[in-house]
Amino acid sequence: MDESKRRFLQTAAATAALGAVPAAQAQTQTIPAGSSATATGASAAQLVTLNINGRPYSLSLDPRVTLLDALREYIGLTGTKKGCDRGQCGACTVLVNGRRVNACLTLAMAAEGEDIVTIEGLARGGVLHPVQAAFIELDAFQCGYCTPGQICSAVALLAEAEVGAASTVTPDVRASRSIALSDDEVRERMSGNICRCGAYPNIVAAVKKAAGTK
Repeated sequence: MDESKRRFLQTAAATAALGAVPAAQAQTQTIPAGSSATATGASAAQLVTLNINGRPYSLSLDPRVTLLDALREYIGLTGTKKGCDRGQCGACTVLVNGRRVNACLTLAMAAEGEDIVTIEGLARGGVLHPVQAAFIELDAFQCGYCTPGQICSAVALLAEAEVGAASTVTPDVRASRSIALSDDEVRERMSGNICRCGAYPNIVAAVKKAAGTK
């Protein structure tokens, strides 16, 4: 590579890095409790206690901080991934009171007092959750970026089917009994979680194995 091309690449890399700094600082910025709003429009921080994986975390947060950013940037639970940040990909799926939610669309303040479970909290006593074990056994992932959200979504899916919650492909929506998880049922119920690597056949197989239907 000649010297002019080398200088161009070095300059471009430095410019890109400098451009990313303000965004990174804005994501992780904390505001002391009790301080007034700044000239940039930041709101005064408020105290919030989040019950995550059976443990309370007391934080001082801007009211606009999402549950996803609270988990990753303030608590350090980075298993929950930031994908689209628009509620479209499901990579940030966590469980709130047993129900799956997109953490990127949920304000941390709105989750105060709720029972929050992330991918880090599914195993018990060093034993993997059946869904985690099935994903590993059946290679239900490739790059693994979407996997935490896929697994959390699958855990909630099993609970929903067990109590008879119908989906759009359930043959008899009047049935109150546990619903058999066919391939179509699993695909429909997992449709909010995107795998860009295309590991869907193995994901379906893993969910069915965890449900005991395969």
